[in-house]
Amino acid sequence: MNRLELKFQSLSAAGRKALVGYLTAGDPDFDASLAILDAACEAGVDVLELGVPFSDPTSDGPIIEAASGRALRTGMSLRRVLELAGRLRAKRDTPLVLFSYYNPLLRFGLERLGAALVQAGIDGLLVVDLPPEEAGELTAALAGCDLPLIRLIAPTTHPERMRRIVAGAGGFLYMITRTGVTGGGTLDRDAVARHAAELKGLSRLPVCLGFGISTAADVRNLAPLADGVVVGSALVKLAAERAAHGDAPAQVAARVRELRHALEA
Repeated sequence: MNRLELKFQSLSAAGRKALVGYLTAGDPDFDASLAILDAACEAGVDVLELGVPFSDPTSDGPIIEAASGRALRTGMSLRRVLELAGRLRAKRDTPLVLFSYYNPLLRFGLERLGAALVQAGIDGLLVVDLPPEEAGELTAALAGCDLPLIRLIAPTTHPERMRRIVAGAGGFLYMITRTGVTGGGTLDRDAVARHAAELKGLSRLPVCLGFGISTAADVRNLAPLADGVVVGSALVKLAAERAAHGDAPAQVAARVRELRHALEA
């Protein structure tokens, strides 16, 4: 088992929930991003998702789309994201998940992707726009690399399709809590509870809830329904707002501690 799988195993043994944090790699620039990512790890995220900046982020809302644009304008690429991950791995043992669209992976070259991810200290891969039916080339390229491919389950996913998706999943299952893109929006707790229970009945993998979870109240409300929660846009937005003030790492760390406290409560 790698760091990601060991983390969920240890959390389960302790009866605790996972706090998964997402931040766009390279926003607002390489060095500032490294400081923010490091602060989030120090403050207590259990798993850190490194968002690969992409010009057409179809699953992401305006907050992460803007963050991707800022990072791309400073020259961020998948190669630079992996360099950033390696620098972070040298300091932290936090499990790292590469959160990407498929195009940057293809352009990088699937034949060298697995080795590059392992060398950078990546522990899992999530490809937002790659359906299982079209993932054969990627899974073949990652064979033997101990890099679980995390799958997304939408609120509209039919039970039979859910079975097919979880059959090829690893690490954890990312359960989308509502239709639409990342960021704000209303959440139907009862619907999320039913969906999470159905999903947990199909797989032993941990289930983490994401999309629209931004506050400590959201965390307290939804964490009992699954094995963890994903907070992304709220952290990206805070980092962007505080970048000009020079205290983005400290402010992101404070928000992570707030979310961590809500999760433990």
